[in-house]
Amino acid sequence: MSKAAAAQQVDDWFARRGWKVFPFQRAVWKAAMAGESGLLHATTGSGKTFAVWFAALLRSMRAQKGRRKAGLRVLWITPMRALAADTLRALQESASELMPGWTIDARTGDTSSAARARQARHLPDTLITTPESLTLMLSKADARGQFDMLDMVIIDEWHELMGNKRGVQTQLALARLRQWNPALVVWGLSATLGNLERAKHVLLGAEAGGVIVEGAIRKSLLVDTLIPDNPSRFPWAGHLGIQMLQPVIEEIEQHATTLVFCNTRSQAELWYQHLLDARPDWAGIIALHHGSLDKEVRDWVELGLKKGQLKAVVCTSSLDLGVDFLPVERVLQIGSAKGIARLLQRAGRSGHAPGRVSRVTLVPTHTLELLEAAGAIQAVKDRDIEARPVAEKPLDVLVQHLVTMALGGGFRSEALLAEVRTAWSYRNLTEDEWQWALDFVARGGQSLTVYPEYRRVLPDEEGVYRVPDAAIGRRHRMGIGTIVSEAMIQVKYMSGGRLGTVEEGFISRLNKGDHFLFGGRILEFVRVHEMTAYVRRATGARGAVPRWQGGKMPLSSELAHAALEQMRLATEGIYKGPEMRAIRPLLEVQQRWSALPTPVSTVVESLHSREGHHLFLYPFAGRAVHIGLASLFAYRVGRARPTTFSIAVNDYGFELLAPENVDWPDVFSALEGRDVGLFSTEHLLEDVLASLNATELSQRRFREIARIAGLIFQGYPGQPKSNRQLQASSSLFFEVFRKHDAGNLLLTQAQREVLEQELELNRLRATLTELQSRRVSYHETGRATPFGFALMVERFREKLTTEKLSDRVARVLRELEKAAGP
Repeated sequence: MSKAAAAQQVDDWFARRGWKVFPFQRAVWKAAMAGESGLLHATTGSGKTFAVWFAALLRSMRAQKGRRKAGLRVLWITPMRALAADTLRALQESASELMPGWTIDARTGDTSSAARARQARHLPDTLITTPESLTLMLSKADARGQFDMLDMVIIDEWHELMGNKRGVQTQLALARLRQWNPALVVWGLSATLGNLERAKHVLLGAEAGGVIVEGAIRKSLLVDTLIPDNPSRFPWAGHLGIQMLQPVIEEIEQHATTLVFCNTRSQAELWYQHLLDARPDWAGIIALHHGSLDKEVRDWVELGLKKGQLKAVVCTSSLDLGVDFLPVERVLQIGSAKGIARLLQRAGRSGHAPGRVSRVTLVPTHTLELLEAAGAIQAVKDRDIEARPVAEKPLDVLVQHLVTMALGGGFRSEALLAEVRTAWSYRNLTEDEWQWALDFVARGGQSLTVYPEYRRVLPDEEGVYRVPDAAIGRRHRMGIGTIVSEAMIQVKYMSGGRLGTVEEGFISRLNKGDHFLFGGRILEFVRVHEMTAYVRRATGARGAVPRWQGGKMPLSSELAHAALEQMRLATEGIYKGPEMRAIRPLLEVQQRWSALPTPVSTVVESLHSREGHHLFLYPFAGRAVHIGLASLFAYRVGRARPTTFSIAVNDYGFELLAPENVDWPDVFSALEGRDVGLFSTEHLLEDVLASLNATELSQRRFREIARIAGLIFQGYPGQPKSNRQLQASSSLFFEVFRKHDAGNLLLTQAQREVLEQELELNRLRATLTELQSRRVSYHETGRATPFGFALMVERFREKLTTEKLSDRVARVLRELEKAAGP
């Protein structure tokens, strides 16, 4: 078919539906038809899918001559299995008219064994799959033949993949596909990215060109806030929370379908339960959705959303990505989204179609979140979106890839090294690092040479590395992937009904008879047996509420800077928008008793109380950075003046509490006279490692690395090893390597990941540099300021029960409100 005829067919398809073809869609079609790869960046619901899908169809329509040769032509990679099913329906509908007889199928972890067998015999024209399933296909000995006809690869939600090891796995798979077909066209889709050039290079390879197409139509986006009736001048985390329940109910009532996003699973459970308690008539038309719930429950909720049968769904990041729910009119965000990209992503779940307005309403859970809301609204207007970091040379992923390539037809060392270096994350891979990885898979490195199961890859007479044992190959295929599950255990009724999974660490804190919330139900814990927690429906009062791990997302740099800018305006008496006017009483007390942090000044407060001597410091750098900063400051101060500190942190600052008097101005000036000042970046790595239990943190991180690198086998289907066994195995490897193979690069990687990801060392260094450039505004206060009070409550929370915490907070609040005046 001629290029013009193919283009006319596509135009007619759009016209029959009364749709307009947007200029950015034509730009993608033109580039793809010219054989160019690229990155498409456009807002959610603006037509990105049709831009790249019709590009693939146009290329295939033009290539169609006479009797078409069967084979896989288009590969669509998605980060989520739920997206695969949704994408499959969308692609099948559009292809049925333009390419009759064109087969489209999905292959994910949910695909049945019968479907996999059918695909193994004959792949469809278009395959929708995940990075893990693609890598599994590449491990087959006949992989090259299966991809012989491949013309175009599309990676959906690239922003979600590029910042983690799944993105690195995708890079390596693309490097292999390009090696087989240098003319392969690759396109990535993204909605919320701040570093487009970097994202394009990571997608297309270290030395590739490619184009960036941005959606010219800027989707209408409304971000607003539910302002509390009585915002407190002395905030503490969660104090507004359920006070906002009635305003949230009123918002839900006004719209057909609403998504209520929460940042943690435990928060989602609470809000769902409170909504049901307040509106029992909503039972059956409101639902709960998070990653711990059983797949059948999640599927039921997603189907109900698509059909418009649900009034509201309380959810977590499990619904962040681009599943198409057209009926959704509104999005509510409980608490701060902590980042601009996440806020935009969630806003895009409403009005999910070109021309429709996307609206997200922020629901503050404490007064300081009004400050974040004001900053977020301005940052969204300025499109100041966070850049996504990219993993550098993760050797556990490389080790896994070497075994996969040895299974998938074998490899020669020099050729595969050159191929791997075309992947962005390994562009600077050294010969020594390559040889270490090769030696590690060939003989287990220095310390595992005597164990045959770790001689996974060996060269044959021609120098081609292959897997010598079929059993090793089977074990490797079962462990392919970089998603490392936490220590999760099943939650089941005593009668046998399955509810989902929860962290082992949470269940281990429960005693028989304790109550907890899960799946919107109050459950009574009975016992644990073989990684299953057995429960029954609870009667009587509620008990414990689960505090799921990973729930405290750090404030992004972009949102932190936006909040600081709002406070700079406040120092000039400028309070823009309803959020800043609502928080004005709090900021005025903070200014009267101390000062406001701004982009040019860092506020430091000292306070003497019955508890001891407090230092408060407000860098506004996020919780993870503040943990590192507080430990670093305590360590540096302790070297100059030996003392012990209690530490409390939140997203806005940190507190150091010492039992004896500390002359802070004297300490500051004394430290500045030493080799390393309090804010210095000199010897930062050494000081951070010395101030924290880095070995313990690294050992925990090593478990994930050992699993990805294939050191730990998770068991056969139906016979999984317990998380306790896996943890014991990884700890044993960690100790063996530390004592007998200190140069093992997986140990180095574990330490680096702790520093970069858990402690955000690069951001910590950048924060220290910023603090050096800011003026220090030091204040001795007679009582806790509004910002200081929020930190004190964080410390109380770790030591007191909920009831005692409420009593303690209420007493301190009465004193502070009295001192602040009317």
